[in-house]
Amino acid sequence: VFPESSLKVTGVDFLKSQNTRQHHTDGYNIQSLVVRRGQPFQVQVSLSRELRAADKLTLRFGIGENPMKNRGSLLSLKPEREDYNGWKISMVERKGKECLLSVTSSPNAPVGKYNLHVKTGSNIYKPENGVVYLLFNPWCEDDVVYMANDAEKEEYVLNDTGCIYVGSAYSIYDRPWNFGQFEEFVLDACMYLLDKSKLSLAERRDPAHVSRAMSALVNANDDSGVLLGNWSGNYASGTSPMDWIGSVTILQKYYKTKKPVRYGQCWVFAGVLNTVMRCLGVPCRCVSTFDSAHDTEDNLRVDVYLNEKGEKLNSLSFDSVWNFHVWNDAWMKRTDIPNGFSGWQAIDSTPQEQSQGRFQCGPCPVKAVKEGDVYLPYDAKFVYAEVNADRVYWVVKKVNGKDKYFKVGTETQAIGKNISTKAVGQNRRVDITKEYKYPEGSKEERMSMQRAYSFLRPSGLTPRSGYASTMQITGANTQPLVPKEPVTKTGLHLEINNTEPLHPGNPLEMAITVKISAPGNWTVDLIGSCQLQYYTGDVQANLGTIKETITLEGPSEMQVPLKIAPDAYMKTLSSVEDEVLILVTAIAEVKETNDKLTKETSMRFQYPPITVQMPETATLYNDFNCAFIFKNKLNVTLENCKLLVEGLGIFKMTTFELGDIMPGRIMKSEIVCTPTRLGEKKIVAKLISNQIKGISAEKGVFITE
Repeated sequence: VFPESSLKVTGVDFLKSQNTRQHHTDGYNIQSLVVRRGQPFQVQVSLSRELRAADKLTLRFGIGENPMKNRGSLLSLKPEREDYNGWKISMVERKGKECLLSVTSSPNAPVGKYNLHVKTGSNIYKPENGVVYLLFNPWCEDDVVYMANDAEKEEYVLNDTGCIYVGSAYSIYDRPWNFGQFEEFVLDACMYLLDKSKLSLAERRDPAHVSRAMSALVNANDDSGVLLGNWSGNYASGTSPMDWIGSVTILQKYYKTKKPVRYGQCWVFAGVLNTVMRCLGVPCRCVSTFDSAHDTEDNLRVDVYLNEKGEKLNSLSFDSVWNFHVWNDAWMKRTDIPNGFSGWQAIDSTPQEQSQGRFQCGPCPVKAVKEGDVYLPYDAKFVYAEVNADRVYWVVKKVNGKDKYFKVGTETQAIGKNISTKAVGQNRRVDITKEYKYPEGSKEERMSMQRAYSFLRPSGLTPRSGYASTMQITGANTQPLVPKEPVTKTGLHLEINNTEPLHPGNPLEMAITVKISAPGNWTVDLIGSCQLQYYTGDVQANLGTIKETITLEGPSEMQVPLKIAPDAYMKTLSSVEDEVLILVTAIAEVKETNDKLTKETSMRFQYPPITVQMPETATLYNDFNCAFIFKNKLNVTLENCKLLVEGLGIFKMTTFELGDIMPGRIMKSEIVCTPTRLGEKKIVAKLISNQIKGISAEKGVFITE
């Protein structure tokens, strides 16, 4: 063979703009080609001469450190040999020295970074930037992450902004969050996590394995993953969890330093895991559960201990009810468990309990939680308890110098309320509780509960704090298989609400309403307390109590006011680093019948808004101005104010230091915006100060060519 006739490759064009448009990957801010599995993409190969019948041309795709054919990590594709390991290649056209090839990867190919080399005879050509990123494909019917509905794919895969619901069941609000799965270095950070996960090639094919590994790697526990959790209230050595407004800064910092970023709490973990899953191509959503049970140790019960004034005691409880907890649902067909459990799977990267020796949780089929099939992998018992536990109240009294526990109420429908996620294509909350649970009190709920209990075998109903085990128990009874709301002889009912807006700096004006439905004269002893607590249920301050005896002629109701002066809480509010909620607990006892009832409600403070001023539309690469206006309508000075703003595809995360804002003062900050991407873009703003941990605002702008 004469050297001049030896076939060489002179160039490879990855036809990036055409391929990425077809693969819905044109958003990724990266040099290399990003495509989805199971769908054809084209490459143009330029040769030193025309192709002849005897020439051999091979595309070689290798994944991992040392790709080998026998391990399946090196794929050798020849146009004449159509199918190889589920991959296909064909010649689309030959024009002179150019060949246009079409490559279709297998719909269950391992996800990750592939290197492309082109072999002609004994020559191997390594293109510059010859890396191809292969992702899961919700648009491909043969991929296990296939999602039929286009609007859902638009939301759960392609939307890079959104919001996370927080607060309390009494006052739910949304915190805007920038997922930013297309931003610079985010895809590379996800690829780094995939490599770090040590998943085998076979496991990389399966979103169940990948999502479980990512739930472990988003927290720093046991694998120096992305985020270090911190609920201590002291964040001096890092960023307070309240100060993030999106995942981008976190993942970029992690990718650059390869060290855990400080600090996260549940909504931050969920925001970052959502980014990672969407980035890899798995449809994913953030899910918030209000009054979520933690650490119930398989007995489906959370014990709350109160002192004689009705104030919650932190020290006695191992388990707790969080005002809210945020995890994620990822969408996939489960091939590793019996049919009927595909669809949404709960995954949780907040480090709470170890599962198989690591802080990871899920994927747990949401359907398994609903049906009570809690034996299914992974971690279904844990997720079931988070949304289905009972809450039992105990008053601790000293009797002859010893602590005695008196049961003052059981709530069987208080846990796992208002399960929420962002609506598809709209900025509003949608309640998905019915996907996790049958309606309270329905026949299906009873059957599901009996099924779950048969796998969980809960213990009898005795308080199980470390102190309680040696103490005498008063009024304990064993738990019926299907607990019902306690029916009282008098139809005693309690409601707690605020009678004035809860503005920091003003008195907190609340009321406890006592209702009795049975006819007759009744005497009710009422104890009420007000405390400040973190969203994890951790009490930070006792603000005040009331104790009253009222007489009611049933059926009737009476409102008992509970008022807290600003001096009682402002100092705590200014000194804590986290957002705190106002917890009101009421215990009522009817003297004549011994009926007892306990009720608690958590409320959040209400804040004046931030206004975002900017045009509704703008054109690509043309600057426009955006102004953020805030008027302090409170009676207190807001100290050390910071305004954090970010607009994906418009401007990078920016912080304005605003100092102290006096009552009545108006602050205005401006930023010049340069849109670099088309379509609907969002600007997110957040104001934090000593007194207020998060006033958020968001506004959309439509970018045209």
